[in-house]
Amino acid sequence: MSRFVTTLRTQPSAVRLTDGDVAGAWTVRVQSAEAWDAVRVELTPSTRVLEVKRAAMSVLMPDVDDIGEYVVKLNGFEITDERQSLEAIGALDGSTLLIMSRRRRAVR
Repeated sequence: MSRFVTTLRTQPSAVRLTDGDVAGAWTVRVQSAEAWDAVRVELTPSTRVLEVKRAAMSVLMPDVDDIGEYVVKLNGFEITDERQSLEAIGALDGSTLLIMSRRRRAVR
């Protein structure tokens, strides 16, 4: 499944949250609604959502000071407890996480 994630439009290099080649490592796609960009993140199923959010935002939105103003969604649902692991929230190898502003912005 993770091979599909790497074929989608993402930045050329992946963010690695694993130490070298880890058996059972996953690749997920993290997309930012505000930046209109995405990055691949290599991690283990036990990686916490907050760690993924922090790593992805440092690449996609490095100028954001308060990451608490952004939410992470999986399959359209907000992850309310970002201390949970990806496996605990139901993510799979190849899943896409969406990071977006907590507050809706007016369209003009």
